[in-house]
Amino acid sequence: MSRELINSLCAKFPGAELSDPWGGGHDAWKVGGKMFACIGAVVPGVSVKTDSIETAQMLIDTGIGVKAPYFHRSWINLPWETAEDEFQYRLENSYRLVRNSLTKKLQAELDTFE
Repeated sequence: MSRELINSLCAKFPGAELSDPWGGGHDAWKVGGKMFACIGAVVPGVSVKTDSIETAQMLIDTGIGVKAPYFHRSWINLPWETAEDEFQYRLENSYRLVRNSLTKKLQAELDTFE
């Protein structure tokens, strides 16, 4: 996988916006101003949110991801070697988690997501 492919996947999510909040070449994907995916400038892979610290730890223990540096323990980093379908699933899950945490008004302003 690559930065370009991850960015193309994230760009398809309704209301998703790309920014570089810290400068230096980070690709932070946000919906409603809240981040759901981040490609760092140094650490290879993409960091995504999970529903809990326990889920993140399980994914780390099973080798699907690694600890996402600088993020809360409910986030994991998916290395570039991760299978494309796993990337897609984890990105969609992270997007849904963040989208569902937005206010009802903000959610209503977004296009539907299946």
